[in-house]
Amino acid sequence: MYRLPKTIVYYSKRYDKYVTVPEGYLSDGATGAIDIWSEGWWVHDVLCDRGTWDDGTPVNNWQASQVLQDILKAEGRWARARYWFWATWAFGGGEARKNGMF
Repeated sequence: MYRLPKTIVYYSKRYDKYVTVPEGYLSDGATGAIDIWSEGWWVHDVLCDRGTWDDGTPVNNWQASQVLQDILKAEGRWARARYWFWATWAFGGGEARKNGMF
């Protein structure tokens, strides 16, 4: 498990929504993949754990995976962005998945 050292406030331009990951939040990292430092995993974990954006609007599995992809691309991780998008969408999602695949 990893503990977030500082709060992350992420704004998704794609969805015009915010996600806040509080300091101290716990994550298991990249399940089934090599762990890297990326804000994407923290944000994705919160979306999947909670199933909502900060404003309480439900987030679906596609959106959660898309946000992960957007963050990884912004960090310059183009290859990971692509295949981790599909892996998280197909096999992950938690509460976001319960809100629908799309």
